[in-house]
Amino acid sequence: MRFGLASVTCSVMASGGAALLHAEEFTSDGVKIHYVVEGKGEPVILVHGLYSSAKMNWVMPGTVTELAQHYQVIAFDNRGHGQSDKPEAEDQYGVRMVEDVVRLMDYLHVRKAHVVGYSLGGMITLKLLTMHPERVNSAVLGGMGWLKADSPLQHFWEEIKGRRNTKVPAACVRGIAKLSVTEDQIKAVRVPVSINVGERDPCRRLYVEPLLQVRPEWPEHVIPDAGHINCVLKPAFETQIRAALDRSRPTRTP
Repeated sequence: MRFGLASVTCSVMASGGAALLHAEEFTSDGVKIHYVVEGKGEPVILVHGLYSSAKMNWVMPGTVTELAQHYQVIAFDNRGHGQSDKPEAEDQYGVRMVEDVVRLMDYLHVRKAHVVGYSLGGMITLKLLTMHPERVNSAVLGGMGWLKADSPLQHFWEEIKGRRNTKVPAACVRGIAKLSVTEDQIKAVRVPVSINVGERDPCRRLYVEPLLQVRPEWPEHVIPDAGHINCVLKPAFETQIRAALDRSRPTRTP
């Protein structure tokens, strides 16, 4: 298939099944979700990528520790990943992964938050902006852009069977297709959005460039010498997240 290898490469992160250190858990519509909260300040929710975990995507690279110096950082394992439950049913993924973010916010009594998503997490974040914009202060899409509704890429995700030798259910991978959004929905977004993508990441062509054709005013920050897998390890990636968050903080008068 034309989009197969490139699309899978765009969403596959290193496997990370180890438990989050000092993790808590809550139940989202019957599914146990593991999460960690560090720091104080404005809430920032970190959403990891496919086949990854909060630990692999955010804790081990040091992003949680760095951001927690200035923000309340909330990182969680998506359903189907890490230490969260892994339902097998086809209807347990897609937009339910978006609702997990909102339910976690409700559980923690967080009215609004900045949201940073990488890869699959970026798809979840953009879908969140179309479904619950009132819950988001700002968004950063990492290694991801627009999964266009009724496109070859969406149909690819509908038909994919998932990877072998992984604990992530195939239903979760196929559910990605339900995270697609329309052009009208993207045009309607009023929340500040920025994009961080690796210089060598094929997602830049497949997902980011189409998004920027619709929203050219959204800043794109290209991380030098980074592909899709190693972008989260680059200091420039973390720096751009912090810069985007700082720009979105409300101005305080003396």
